[in-house]
Amino acid sequence: MSNFSKQIRRLSPVQMILLYYFIAVAFSTALLCMPVAYQPGVHIAFIDKLFVAVSALSVTGLTPISIASSLSTTGIFFLALILQLGAVGIMAIGTSIWLLLGKKIGFKERRLIMTDQNQTKFEGMVRLIKQIIVVVFVIEFIAFVVLGTYFLKYYAPGKAYLNGFFSTISAISNGGFDITGDSLISYQHDYFIQFITMLLIIFGAIGFPVLIEVKEYLFSKNNTFRRFSLFTKVTSITFFILIVVGALLIYLLDAKHFFAGKSWHEVLFYALFQSVTTRSAGLTTMDITQLTEPNHLVMSLLMFIGASPSSAGGGVRTTTFALVVIFIITYARGGNNIRIFRREVHEEDLYKAVVVMLLAIMIVYISTITISAIESISVTTAFFEATSAFGTVGLSLGVTPQLGIVSKLILMLLMFIGRVGIITALFMFKRNRGGGKYHYPKERIIIG
Repeated sequence: MSNFSKQIRRLSPVQMILLYYFIAVAFSTALLCMPVAYQPGVHIAFIDKLFVAVSALSVTGLTPISIASSLSTTGIFFLALILQLGAVGIMAIGTSIWLLLGKKIGFKERRLIMTDQNQTKFEGMVRLIKQIIVVVFVIEFIAFVVLGTYFLKYYAPGKAYLNGFFSTISAISNGGFDITGDSLISYQHDYFIQFITMLLIIFGAIGFPVLIEVKEYLFSKNNTFRRFSLFTKVTSITFFILIVVGALLIYLLDAKHFFAGKSWHEVLFYALFQSVTTRSAGLTTMDITQLTEPNHLVMSLLMFIGASPSSAGGGVRTTTFALVVIFIITYARGGNNIRIFRREVHEEDLYKAVVVMLLAIMIVYISTITISAIESISVTTAFFEATSAFGTVGLSLGVTPQLGIVSKLILMLLMFIGRVGIITALFMFKRNRGGGKYHYPKERIIIG
């Protein structure tokens, strides 16, 4: 066995996952470097091809180029393939291929799946992947047929179903890319397209375990379904509270500006869609530069929180935000243990939530200051770009194409961390060492 093989075998599951993602980035970049991926006469700098590859694999949607005027039909299919790979995860795709080839899923592969899907239990990993693939592909097929057929009112059959195909992949993956050139602004008064798109965004961002539990609840035979897990309850309630509160704030902060003079249904769909898309999607039905600066800050906060764990989205995740908020309330009331729905939360999960929140704030803060200083843009604009990248959202105030190489590299790093998760990225440096055999005397430190 070569030294290289030995080094690979010594990698932890987290390090293996990160290695697979780096390989996937290289593969995606290679696809987007092929001349057949572009329209005749289009020349794109390598840094921009790499940026789009990372953005697609992390299902973000930030792009320094116009997808509609740059990519060929082949390039659009390449981009959809990368989005699909990023949406369900490297290990889900890999496991599906292994199963199709009839190969046995061993102990090491199951550990990798558990790491990639943010799971805490070892058993049932292969079954989980099978269910994720089935649920996602069934939803995608139905949405592709519905949207493709509906787009016939706008386009010829070939273009209609191409738009239906890519729009479905982009929405459910929370990728946020579009092949129209103006996101969904062309359909700002077509509420059917907006409704279907919002449903797909929610399906992709709410968490695959939630979709699986809902499926089992709806289709279980003889009442075999027991109960919804604590994860499903917490993430679903937090997810929809954020959507409702986000829509209200977006409306209230621009009630006398952008929303002035608009009908109730325009206000409803504009505000609701922008709130849903900040979960992690990046598609938009309006020019968000028309919104006021306070609204940009609110949307930045929503993007920073992002989607749910084990989903196609990024950010600190809804459960992290919920645990931190509940912990603050519990501590303020003098409590020690966090209780939700007659269940106590593990201390380790609470520690992870606090660590993720603090590290995410530090990373986004440093990135914001750096980008603002390098590019000479406002802190609000830099903060919006940074949170959009970290939350793998893809919304932009229009400065992405003008950014320099260093800023693009920072955004790529944010997209990568946002997709794989803070804990996964942090554990890349973890070493397997035994615990200490002794403890030092404890001493209190004054806090606050």
